[in-house]
Amino acid sequence: MEFSNSPATAVSTGRLRLAQGLVLLFHLTGFVGLAFSQDKAFYLKYTPLTLLLTAGLLAAFQPMRGLVFWLFVAQTFLLGMVAEVVGTNTGLLFGHYIYGATLGPQYMSAPWLIGLNWVLVTYLAGTLAAYLPASGVVRVLVGAVLMVGFDLCMEPVAGRYDFWHWTGDLVPLRNFRDWFLLALVLQVLFVRTPFLKRNPLAPMVYLVQLLFFFGLGLLAP
Repeated sequence: MEFSNSPATAVSTGRLRLAQGLVLLFHLTGFVGLAFSQDKAFYLKYTPLTLLLTAGLLAAFQPMRGLVFWLFVAQTFLLGMVAEVVGTNTGLLFGHYIYGATLGPQYMSAPWLIGLNWVLVTYLAGTLAAYLPASGVVRVLVGAVLMVGFDLCMEPVAGRYDFWHWTGDLVPLRNFRDWFLLALVLQVLFVRTPFLKRNPLAPMVYLVQLLFFFGLGLLAP
């Protein structure tokens, strides 16, 4: 029996191709608008929507979304928000920075969407690392490195597009240190939470977002 010819597989493949096309469309449109449009504010106002739609698509392709999976999502969101509230209000984590208006409504100077962003980056990096035929310790380390790599691509453009701003417009090295330490904690949580660590949409989402910010960084004036 050829599984690839079964109706269920065809529908699944069709859904995946549609989702991949939507992810590519969101980010390509945003990239062109932010890189070349004179009215960048028009495209920036859709940043929250793009983040929410991407999260929704990823959730749709996560198999067996049971209570344990949503518990992981809630815990990661909470840890991310706590870290950001501490960081923005005390400077004890990451350094001294403030958030701009692009990411939308805030709680104690930290946008609610930054909590979702921590969930997405943790999930994407952890899912990619889960494909490695390696121990849990190695997957935790690889996932944490992938998370820090994502931040490295975001930092050069964050201030320009009013995501966040560093005091003195200089990203401190401690930001990457603290990112790595928090990423380790979140990746341990990801590895130890018993849900299926497979998502066919995750590799493309991580790559597209990485290229999105890396490309904008290359076009910096």
